[in-house]
Amino acid sequence: MARNGDEFKSMSGTGIEIRDLSKRYFPRRGVVVEAIRHLDLSVAAGAFLAIVGPSGCGKSTLLHLVAGLEEASSGSILIDGAVPEELVRRHRLGIAFQDSALLPWLSVESNLALPFKLAGRPVIRDRVSELIDLVGLKGFERARPSQLSGGMRQRTAIARSLCLEPDVLLLDEPFGALDVVTRRRLNIELERIWRDRAITTLLVTHSVEEALFLSDRTIVMEKPGAIAQVVDVPFPRPRTPELLRCDAFHHLTDQVTVWLQV
Repeated sequence: MARNGDEFKSMSGTGIEIRDLSKRYFPRRGVVVEAIRHLDLSVAAGAFLAIVGPSGCGKSTLLHLVAGLEEASSGSILIDGAVPEELVRRHRLGIAFQDSALLPWLSVESNLALPFKLAGRPVIRDRVSELIDLVGLKGFERARPSQLSGGMRQRTAIARSLCLEPDVLLLDEPFGALDVVTRRRLNIELERIWRDRAITTLLVTHSVEEALFLSDRTIVMEKPGAIAQVVDVPFPRPRTPELLRCDAFHHLTDQVTVWLQV
């Protein structure tokens, strides 16, 4: 355990470097809301980092800053030495949110072709087919979102986020609206997909179990926007459903849950 985000450095190099990051909002005159306060964090290239914390602690704000969707008040974010906006311009960031945001009039196949078209690139049909197979949707290529279950729509969204082979994958509560059984099944699928691609991944989740099952390390955030604890997840990969029944897994889940309640 550690209290400093710098503990994320490893010999494999740093994929994401965050230094003295702060984000302040001014909802009305004279009022300042601190969402992120002087946060330092280094994430090794190819690592899977999960972020948990109480509502309003700044975890989604942090993800949005890394995604270039918001501008920091102070401090810096570098991804392989470049600012997030540069990676966005080069289509090197993959993003999936709780709402799958699929275009309802397009098929699974056409939704996956969309990133290529938005980037002004020719659609690589073999890659689209490969990703459909990777997320277990073979046979549903022509289905529209309304014909898919919630879990299938989220798998489509994750496949779409991987289409342009991003350097970083950002996931903001991608399974938060799903039932427990479907969520666990998709956690197993995501762990398998991540092992296949080994993309630097940041996951924001309210589920401690999900964070510890998927990540190499989990950070626990506290208000206002600071790192309270760092958990080095000790479980080997591949992670299987048996891990969820393991005493050591339950013990660590309980410990992190206690930290969230402090």
